[in-house]
Amino acid sequence: MAIWAAAAAGVAWYLATVAGEVTYVTLADGRRQARQIPVVFKALLPFAPNFFPLVRSPAFRRTVESADAKLVQGGFEGLISGEEFAALKLMLLWVLPDIWLRGAVKRRHLAIQKALPFVLDLLTLSVEAGMDFISALQRNCRLRRLDPLNEELLRMTKEIQVGRSRREALKDMAKRVGQPDLRSVAHALVQADELGVSIGAMLRIQSDQLRARRFDRAEKLAAEAPVKMLGPLMLCIFPAVFIILLGPVLTQAMKGVF
Repeated sequence: MAIWAAAAAGVAWYLATVAGEVTYVTLADGRRQARQIPVVFKALLPFAPNFFPLVRSPAFRRTVESADAKLVQGGFEGLISGEEFAALKLMLLWVLPDIWLRGAVKRRHLAIQKALPFVLDLLTLSVEAGMDFISALQRNCRLRRLDPLNEELLRMTKEIQVGRSRREALKDMAKRVGQPDLRSVAHALVQADELGVSIGAMLRIQSDQLRARRFDRAEKLAAEAPVKMLGPLMLCIFPAVFIILLGPVLTQAMKGVF
């Protein structure tokens, strides 16, 4: 019993220590940004190298490549590798890490989708006021709070500063992030650069299109609301009404029986 108690105490101490650790990713400008990962992931990551000989086999190549891409989309690049994630899938139930990662990617994409129209408006105003595109990006990254979209724009800006062309940096961002709205804007800016179209005009067009798509999504959600409310209505409100209306009748009937 003493051995089991000591083992349980050791596991509890380890989990408490792991839960208190803060995990970070390093951004393009050297800043560190906190990233939350499940405690069970933190606890099992030190054991992941034991599974590397298996996950590095050809059978796991697509799993590792897909995990690498999704981890980058979710903002966990440099924190968890694709091999480590595949090892976590082996140590846990196979689908549970995927569910967590899909949720993280969805939340990050939603944050980018919400911030993008406002950022495009700021860039449009800056460019139309006479600033060049890169200076407008740098000003946006400097003045806005650090959110997922700002992190990606900051990385793109740093890549351009170290010598990459604007087209390459935009294409790489679109592929790296994988968010449809951001990918559409990046591809439009690449085409504008190739065709010599005004960046300010292209930014304004993209901003208007994003707002139109946002309005369409809002209309779709509004149309779906009655259907989504039907389930809670049937499960909660109707039984309550039934009890309120028939409760006294049933009470009287029970008194008559007994």
